[in-house]
Amino acid sequence: MQLLTQDVQDKIVKLLVNEGLVDERLLKEVQAEVDQSKQPLLQAMTAKKVVDDETMSHVMAQVMGVPYVNLNNVRMDQEILMLLPHDVAERQMVIPLGEKNGALVVAMLDASNVQATDYLSSLVNKPVKTVVASMNGLRAALEQYQGDFTAVSRAAQASEEEAALASSNIKTITQDSPISKALATILDYSAKMKASDIHIEPLEKQLIIRCRIDGVLRKVMELPKSIEPALVSRIKILANLKIDEHRIPQSGQFSVLVNNKEVDLRIEVSPVVWGEQVIIRILDKSGTTLDIEKMGMAGHALAMVKRGIDKPNGMILTSGPTGSGKSTTLYALTQRIFSEKINIVTLEDPVEYKMDGINQIQVNVDAGLTFATGLRSILRQDPDVVMVGEIRDNETAQLAVQAALTGHLVFSTLHTNSAAGILPRLLDMGIEPFLLASTLNTVIGQRLVRRIADKRETYPASENETMQINELVGHLLPKTQGEVAEISEDLGYPGLPVFSQTGYTLVHGVDDKETPGGYKGRAGLYETIEVDDDIQKLVTKNATSSEIMKVAVEKGTITMRQDGMLKVLSGITSVDEVNRVASDIA
Repeated sequence: MQLLTQDVQDKIVKLLVNEGLVDERLLKEVQAEVDQSKQPLLQAMTAKKVVDDETMSHVMAQVMGVPYVNLNNVRMDQEILMLLPHDVAERQMVIPLGEKNGALVVAMLDASNVQATDYLSSLVNKPVKTVVASMNGLRAALEQYQGDFTAVSRAAQASEEEAALASSNIKTITQDSPISKALATILDYSAKMKASDIHIEPLEKQLIIRCRIDGVLRKVMELPKSIEPALVSRIKILANLKIDEHRIPQSGQFSVLVNNKEVDLRIEVSPVVWGEQVIIRILDKSGTTLDIEKMGMAGHALAMVKRGIDKPNGMILTSGPTGSGKSTTLYALTQRIFSEKINIVTLEDPVEYKMDGINQIQVNVDAGLTFATGLRSILRQDPDVVMVGEIRDNETAQLAVQAALTGHLVFSTLHTNSAAGILPRLLDMGIEPFLLASTLNTVIGQRLVRRIADKRETYPASENETMQINELVGHLLPKTQGEVAEISEDLGYPGLPVFSQTGYTLVHGVDDKETPGGYKGRAGLYETIEVDDDIQKLVTKNATSSEIMKVAVEKGTITMRQDGMLKVLSGITSVDEVNRVASDIA
């Protein structure tokens, strides 16, 4: 603003006053201060909140006769942002908006800054047209650069020779090389966005980087094919893998410092048609809650789990597909019962949360430490509670049952579709029905849905959404306003609406750069079955999962889809999310 001529500044102030956009009394006070401090008037006006940043920019554009754009709530296209390198955009406080008639259109604070436009024009080798944007708007747009990925692209050219040398094992890539900086940028961005996985996927002519954020994969950038050998080699070196091995899958791990905190990374490298695919699992649990209520367990499910962990022995098993939060649930249950009076031992692959006061053992198959051999050893260590990361085979299942029979409380997971599916699965593993019936306390089925962001709006439910809600939970909802408090408390979801045939008021999140799709974070959908006398009788008769689930529902179990719809009515998630993750469950 200080680059504007005095004449332009005077016109801006006059227009602000004439349009009633500033308080004249406050303006005179600022002018008096400016006369003494020699500070530019327009800058002082925004600093003293006489006029907001956006209004000042809008009026400035009007006086100068150039277009104005508000960038505060605009989601920028990454391809357009890449028209200018991030470092240039940040240094010049300029944002590319696209190309028009052979010219690059940019937003900047001072559209009359000829030196800046000439520099940009020479940089991109084409004419530059300017529009005005506020400082806040420019900063909001700058934050949407998905890391300084221009550095990654430059590395493709700067490290051709380095990549070739690394892949032939002649030398390693140095810590400050372009490829190292490019990898650090990708990891920094992924950690900032709280991604759980990074996918580096080679295609025929390019390299794709995708991140799994809140359970959904999103493509964040495309790289030149030439960068692939150097990038994959750098990851292999850090994970202590063979950089000259390209024919078989390899697994490794290493740790990095991101935002001054250590983050563990699990690496899987696999040969694919067009090169080597790298999957990086980010084990950053610093922002993860280990409170089962905050994770989304409520009402009947929570009550059943509490009763299960209060028993001195028996098994509590949780099920679901990969990435459904099973391990986090086990950690939360372990944390809940933690006490200096008991010995808790865990056997995990890998140890994802490191917890003080709990003896955690890492599975090491290469050294002969499997779940089965580890569990045998644990049972000789005087444990009170045993947590087994996963029951994968008959031997581990038999040992877990024996541990529960001999007075231990056992937590573990299985890969089944639902809570009821755990019981037939264990029978298939060769566990005798009478042993299973006498050792199981509680079984849990779960999925993860994205949470609706805090920035949200209400809307009337569609006819299809209303039909789904009523079909699944209509019989559970209060029928009169007087029943709301009691039924809501019983189900664990405060403020449930009265049953309606016509529709409900639902919420959806605001889609912006901080909350893509209107979601931020995740919550669990749960179904819990308490293995009481009636369920035990079904188990001993080798009943099917559907028969077990039918009896469990009659005894108060809320199914995962029902739990999902209750979360929809409570503003936690959306109908689309419930259908996305639980459409395969009855």
